[in-house]
Amino acid sequence: MPKTKTLFFCQNCGFEAPKWMGQCPACREWNTFAEEPAAPASQRKTAGAASSGKGAPHPKHLGEISLEDSVRLGTGMEELDRVLGGGIMQGSLVLVGGDPGIGKSTLLLQMCRNLASAGEKVLYISGEESLQQIRIRADRMGRFSDSLLLLCETDLGAIREAILRAGPRVVIIDSIQTMYNEGISSAPGSVSQVRESTGVLMQIAKGSGISIFIVGHVTKEGVVAGPRVLEHMVDTVLYFEGDRHAAYRVLRGVKNRFGSTNEIGVFEMCQEGLREVKNPSEYMLEGKPQGASGSIVACTMEGTRPVLLEVQALVCQSSLAFPRRTATGTDINRVNLLLAVLEKRAGLRLSACDVYVNIAGGIRMNEPALDLGIVLAAASSLRDVPVEDHVIAFGEVGLSGEVRSVSMAAQRVQEAAKLGFETVILPASCKKQAERISGVNLVGVRTVREAVQFLCGRE
Repeated sequence: MPKTKTLFFCQNCGFEAPKWMGQCPACREWNTFAEEPAAPASQRKTAGAASSGKGAPHPKHLGEISLEDSVRLGTGMEELDRVLGGGIMQGSLVLVGGDPGIGKSTLLLQMCRNLASAGEKVLYISGEESLQQIRIRADRMGRFSDSLLLLCETDLGAIREAILRAGPRVVIIDSIQTMYNEGISSAPGSVSQVRESTGVLMQIAKGSGISIFIVGHVTKEGVVAGPRVLEHMVDTVLYFEGDRHAAYRVLRGVKNRFGSTNEIGVFEMCQEGLREVKNPSEYMLEGKPQGASGSIVACTMEGTRPVLLEVQALVCQSSLAFPRRTATGTDINRVNLLLAVLEKRAGLRLSACDVYVNIAGGIRMNEPALDLGIVLAAASSLRDVPVEDHVIAFGEVGLSGEVRSVSMAAQRVQEAAKLGFETVILPASCKKQAERISGVNLVGVRTVREAVQFLCGRE
């Protein structure tokens, strides 16, 4: 009996090595190599031949390629369609990742309900739950159409036959870590199994024009479990984020071959499932304190959507030799940089103070336009001067203390005016773009000192 050939795979990035290594040369992680059987070469050749067809491929001219078949399929959920780039592209392979219990299966099951109600044939394949468990969750969501097909299976060969026999428009695989290929002797969830299983699903999607959604688990570092090559193989990578104990969820596109990766979708977890949040700005500002210092509303852009959120800062005298700096919802290094600029360019004594910065609502944002909001919130807390409720600020802060321009200033001001804000503190270079918007007092500032003097000058 021939000896089975084995290789060592990095469990973090999927790097192959003929022998064990302490540190992965690709991702530089330690003690991540595991020994697994290599995929037989004959199986890979068979899979490639099956997907290529009988005849040899013939190149086509660019003008000969028709776009009539590339019609997007609406999911019935505007927030999901926004992140996908306008809907589901035919023959696409989409990876949906997120923490356990965040609502990935609920989101996809609701999408299946909408598609089935529209007359589309949908196949939901689960390797983690039984048919009874799926039915219990479906009954909690509401009425489902009979065109939704359910299958509990983990054998990829049987799954392939079921997909080709049923001929659905959309297929859900929940989850890729539970699938196994009989040609690979390693355990389900290993690097070899995940990679080979994804390759088979990609052949089905591209060869038959079926759109396939893959659910992937997330590691403690916040990335999809399995090799990083998994994200390179699929067409779209979506992350479902948020605190599982909070009501809101954010769907963010990390990779999208058919649309922008800057769009987000906001959902609220209810007893009946996920509810779309049409106006995230109004949702994020619920519960904002009235007349409290250290709190200001800032505006950030997620793709083409402006989102208003509350930036909070707490500055107090420290009894420690090294004052504490804490940031929740934004980059702590960026906060330290802004505090240094505030002390050097605006003359505020912060070196002996503890500073805590928080983006209210638990959402995480790193756009540079939040810089001015963080600076003004810290100044307001230090001087204990409340910010008026109708004031909003946005702008990027440089190391010289200058307030630099940001993109889409008019859209940000328009969103602020729609929610009733009367005063907008913005970069002076962006003031001309938003002058046509009526009902809003625009305060253009060139430096951090000017912004602090306007906000706290009535001290």
